[in-house]
Amino acid sequence: MRPNSLTPDASALPDFLTHYYECASGPFRNLSDLPPHEAEATLDAIRQRGGVFASKRAGDYLQVRRALEARVRRLFIAKGGRPQRARPHYMILGACPWLMTWYREGCALRIALDAFAAAAVSFTYGDTFPAMRLQDGRPYRGQVYTLAELSDIVARYGLPQVWNPDGAHGPDRYIEAQVWDDAPIRPYLPPEPRA
Repeated sequence: MRPNSLTPDASALPDFLTHYYECASGPFRNLSDLPPHEAEATLDAIRQRGGVFASKRAGDYLQVRRALEARVRRLFIAKGGRPQRARPHYMILGACPWLMTWYREGCALRIALDAFAAAAVSFTYGDTFPAMRLQDGRPYRGQVYTLAELSDIVARYGLPQVWNPDGAHGPDRYIEAQVWDDAPIRPYLPPEPRA
């Protein structure tokens, strides 16, 4: 099934975002927040431990990720976004049970969509990597969407986790949210180190 074969249904728009993470590490532990050498060392340690999705990341993963984050940020600003962070935190529109398989012991944190300011959250149809890199003719490739555009996007293409839960129809398995402000997630952030 291809996304454009779905009957449009705007009522399918979830009213929450979900953040998936390793329970032992806690939520919103973001490699992009670390200086490049620390991020590489952390990712290398994950690779050496193995057994989780992140352990299979390519050698240039962090370099590509930073470039894609900068591109998404620029596109979001061009649409009126006002990011407060240089790099986003990642969440999913609605729920995607498949993401629990990325972790040894996965946890999920849900936050109401209305907790996020429209100027501080952007969306890609699918994960940022395929959304920004694939050139397969799908109209949502290379696009960043705003909160105001979500209903139309879901009505037009559906929720990937509904039409593609097993990934049989390509890499789009969820709509990713890029959170560009710590304010709505502050209660869940790790404590700041004391000086």
